[in-house]
Amino acid sequence: MIHLLFTGGTISMRQSAEAGGAVPALDGAALVRLAPGLASVGPVTVEDWGRFPAPHLGLDRLWALRNRLTEVAASGSVRGIVVTHGTDTLEETAYLLARTLDPAIPVVLTGAMRTSEEEEWDGRRNLVDSARVAGASESRGRGTMVVLHGTVLSGLEALKTDAGEVDTFRAPRGAPLGVVAGGSVRFTAGGRPAAPLPRWPGTLSARIAMVPAVVGDTGAMVDAARDGHDGLVVVGFGRGNLPPAMAGAAERWLAAGKPVVLATRCFKGEVLPIYAYEGGGARLLQAGAIAAGPRAPSQAWMELVVTHSAGLPFGAGMEA
Repeated sequence: MIHLLFTGGTISMRQSAEAGGAVPALDGAALVRLAPGLASVGPVTVEDWGRFPAPHLGLDRLWALRNRLTEVAASGSVRGIVVTHGTDTLEETAYLLARTLDPAIPVVLTGAMRTSEEEEWDGRRNLVDSARVAGASESRGRGTMVVLHGTVLSGLEALKTDAGEVDTFRAPRGAPLGVVAGGSVRFTAGGRPAAPLPRWPGTLSARIAMVPAVVGDTGAMVDAARDGHDGLVVVGFGRGNLPPAMAGAAERWLAAGKPVVLATRCFKGEVLPIYAYEGGGARLLQAGAIAAGPRAPSQAWMELVVTHSAGLPFGAGMEA
């Protein structure tokens, strides 16, 4: 049995003249009717967990979703789970699930970049492909994956790279796990393996700020966020370099005993301790900041949320 859990997103939306744009409209049963190819995959169950645009899924809802997926996986009646999700924040949810779910039962996140009223609607293919991946025997043990436009990606690596194209999800810092073509799933040797935390948090309680560097940054935003947050992700230039005043503000977080993770705004590559001038990434790492490693800023932010909430160091249980 494949469990289809619907949370909303563009795949569920239709145009509303009254609202002036696309809004959630379709439930899971309606989407299943629009994807008759699901019948060739095998029996499915449908759960309407929610009908939310992706930006409406805050940490409380995401943790409730994670807990519901844990229940479904533990039921013993499913061989895989498909979750439909808005693409705007799908990468954060995929990363969260990859770090907090038992990888034995595959969980596949998917969505759409077009509404079902458009000729080039991609939701039908994505839904069927995702069910094929969730049900494949080779998927067992791979944990959370993302499937759109025929590409299978690790939940630890999938990123939305284009605001409007249907092939938007890529793994800029990794590699695809496989592809879905001709009704078959083919896995490769690429992609990062599942890496669940050594222990789960009780809830996502950590308040983590993320501040991108801008030219001439005075550090005012970094300083202003310190009292209301438990940790900070700084998005630097290049290898993690910052304007000197911003670096000084980040060091004040470290002096207060609050973790600081240093990420790069670059599409590929990682923060490295190369530049030791004032504001250089090497200086902040020497002061105690943590390099984001092979994570985009959004993933570094979720990693700090999850690990800090669990009382664990950043990157616990996996290569940082």
